[in-house]
Amino acid sequence: MAYRPLADEIRPQSLDQVVGQRHILGENGLLRRIIEGGNIPNLVFYGPSGTGKTTVANIIAKRTNRPLHRLNATTASISDIKEIMGQIGTMLAPDGVLLYLDEIQYFNKKQQQSLLEFMENGKITLIASTTENPYFYVYNAVLSRSSVFEFKPLTAADVLPAVERGIRLMEARLEGEVVCEDGVKEHIAAACGGDVRKAMNAVELLLNSARREQGKLLVTLEDAQTVAQRSAMRYDREGDDHYDIASALMKSLRGSDPDAALHYLARLLEAGDLITPIRRLLCSASEDVGMAYPQAALIVKACVDNALQLGLPEARLPLAQAAVLLATAPKSNSVYQAIAAAQADVRAGKTGDYPRHLQNVHADSAGMEREQGYLYPHDFPNHWVKQQYLPDPLVGRCYYHYGDNKVEQAAKRYWEAIIGPQR
Repeated sequence: MAYRPLADEIRPQSLDQVVGQRHILGENGLLRRIIEGGNIPNLVFYGPSGTGKTTVANIIAKRTNRPLHRLNATTASISDIKEIMGQIGTMLAPDGVLLYLDEIQYFNKKQQQSLLEFMENGKITLIASTTENPYFYVYNAVLSRSSVFEFKPLTAADVLPAVERGIRLMEARLEGEVVCEDGVKEHIAAACGGDVRKAMNAVELLLNSARREQGKLLVTLEDAQTVAQRSAMRYDREGDDHYDIASALMKSLRGSDPDAALHYLARLLEAGDLITPIRRLLCSASEDVGMAYPQAALIVKACVDNALQLGLPEARLPLAQAAVLLATAPKSNSVYQAIAAAQADVRAGKTGDYPRHLQNVHADSAGMEREQGYLYPHDFPNHWVKQQYLPDPLVGRCYYHYGDNKVEQAAKRYWEAIIGPQR
């Protein structure tokens, strides 16, 4: 008999067997009601791999009288689509076809547009799946003709029944009772990162290599940990996960939560990504800590330099030091707000000529009649003298406001003593 992967053999045949996704497939879930109603619209399934998107598409196919065609956008072309279109209206597909298009984000705009005519006249019922945000990657005209359903990552509790079922199937396949050490099933369920396919691959590999004693298959926790190691990582440097983890790291630093910051830093480093955390740490030093602790920028830069010289895995130490420092440091976004306000004026065309006394001295030899008139601050008490620096249209404009932290308030008091009240 031909080999059949366990992940394929265990694939649910009914909605009740699908693990997780209760928000759309539960008793009153909208997608469940649509499927059971039998009138299937064009659908887009969005979510991580191994969460049931293909399984649900297969269940839908069984409820229609249309032939099911499967294409993967990573390898399919317009000619593949045209070949399917050619069957519509013939004896092969008199009532149209059901097209399951996996990874639709890899289809370019022209390829996605080629589907529109047939989607509009109902000859094609499209079920597209994607691991990326469809509102960024799927052509608007396709989205407007489809209903989008999000498949959420599965929890360990969701996956555990599938692990137990997979073990039972392997018992029948290998003709031996499986004896697992405490924690084996739970570890596989937790370590698969919410991906049932990964969990089944781990179960299959684990039991195929299990030690036999007196007709029993013995599975140790150590073996389960070896097989399932790193499986929980969900990370794609080109996909949503990249931006989500980077965002989570930045917001944890800003939110002064060192434990969360270390967690997201660890996830990036486990995926072998050194550059993303480095950029977020350097940015946070100025954006989120800023003038509340100006030395943070110097310390983080030193940690980053050390990390780049060390390389992974040792680079984790100075980067962790930088993350803890930033997360526990006092916070101020006064620098961020100040430059954002200044840029907003520039982009709005609020500029004007430079004050004459700020121009480079080369202007004095260009035939200009009046003197430059620049006052050199170091020639005056406290190294300050009142003169105009902003262009005429912006005189009086305030971009920087002192933060309420100790360092910035000390600077504010210093200048108030010299030049009067500060904003």
